[in-house]
Amino acid sequence: MKQWIKFIIVALLYVGFLVWVESWWGIIVLPFLYDAYISKKIPWTWWRRSRSRSVRSIMSWVDAIVFALVAVYFVNIYLFQNYQIPSSSLEKSLLVGDFLYVSKMSYGPRVPQTPLSMPLTQHTMPITGTKSYIEWPQWEYKRVKGTGHVELNDIVVFNFPAGDTVALNHQMEDFYSLVYREGRRLYPKPLQMDSLSKEEQARVYNLYYSAGRNLVRTNPQLYGKVITRPVDRRENYVKRCTALPGDTLQIIGGQVYINGQATENPEDLQFNYYVQTTGPLIHEDTFRQLGISRDDQLLLNPDPASLKAMGFNAHDAQGRPAPLYHLPLTRQMLTTLQGNKKLISRIVKESSPEGEVYPLNLNTHWTRDDYGPIWIPKKGETITLTPDNLPIYSRCIEAYEGNKLEVKPDGIYINGTKSDNYTFRMDYYWMMGDNRHNSLDSRYWGFVPEDHVVGKPILIWLSLDKDRGWLDGKIRWKRLFKWVE
Repeated sequence: MKQWIKFIIVALLYVGFLVWVESWWGIIVLPFLYDAYISKKIPWTWWRRSRSRSVRSIMSWVDAIVFALVAVYFVNIYLFQNYQIPSSSLEKSLLVGDFLYVSKMSYGPRVPQTPLSMPLTQHTMPITGTKSYIEWPQWEYKRVKGTGHVELNDIVVFNFPAGDTVALNHQMEDFYSLVYREGRRLYPKPLQMDSLSKEEQARVYNLYYSAGRNLVRTNPQLYGKVITRPVDRRENYVKRCTALPGDTLQIIGGQVYINGQATENPEDLQFNYYVQTTGPLIHEDTFRQLGISRDDQLLLNPDPASLKAMGFNAHDAQGRPAPLYHLPLTRQMLTTLQGNKKLISRIVKESSPEGEVYPLNLNTHWTRDDYGPIWIPKKGETITLTPDNLPIYSRCIEAYEGNKLEVKPDGIYINGTKSDNYTFRMDYYWMMGDNRHNSLDSRYWGFVPEDHVVGKPILIWLSLDKDRGWLDGKIRWKRLFKWVE
């Protein structure tokens, strides 16, 4: 009777799980559960009856390890996952060394697209460096119902959209930025893009891309082997959602506007500044009080002419130019330094020259601080495709939604059919870091499709300061078990 009660409880829980994930193929497991608890035709625990103590000891460990791996696999997929903040892109909201619980339930767990993988690995096995997953089978995107949806200003963990292709020796740079940069290097004489027609500009960008792509792919000794990764095996990123599907985003002077209205900035928003002292160096204790890590303490050594051109004229007691720093500062940190007249001579916000921002194949004159306007694709919405917006949305159409896109002399073809419009099949999001001048985010690689969303950080369970020792404040006690705002 006791076994029947156990079987009924386990079977009901398992059927409830199948109802939740809407996957009835799993019903084939019920006969095995029945056998494990009731009929016992299959000798599941044969090793317990072995006369060999070694066999019983080894198999008990194997049994425990297999059970733990299976449990961790399902917990990581459907409930929560551990994540460590690797970079300063979200400082000071989240710090390098923060360990987070990422809730999969918040936006709905995503059914794994590559189900055969080693638990606790993303894409590479430790030590061996081989792939930690098997590419077959690959299931279509499906998300189980969760407790909510991505909202404006949520901090979100997601798979890196531009990580579908990776040059293994340059994994810190997305493949497409690498390709365009190398293509420009091969053709160093820049053309006056503004004087060219849209068709001529497109040909130049295609030249950059094809030349750079060929260079990277044919030089594995320099760039590494070029590989592709499924959606759920791409690197995990964490950023703040600054625009939702259907929104129009624009950045003016570093301020984000959504649908023409200025948004409320995160309390710990940071920008880069040039900071010149009155002569002395800034002491490490001052940096600690401000919360500026050693990696962010960049002491510059410009020549006097450059300093004068930048408006920095302070000198130390020996008549040498006073130290000049490049620092990321929040508003509070900026106010604190500006108030220290004995130490600080002048502070200037870093300018944002035209750079390599998304899309890389369109002459927009946008910068990280003056960007857009750009419309965020929404599921079911239709847009008219033009030479001005096709580079913005082509990746959504091709890479994320799996269509064949061709531009021919007589127009645009999608899956072989001429069309001047497109209806999106997924929602997309715009993600940015709070450390605005030190964050590689949507301004550089574009939209985050809904099938790339992993989960929502909810709790900091551990925080370690890599600049300090274990007896010198390495553990940030005040951040332990702190809810992520």
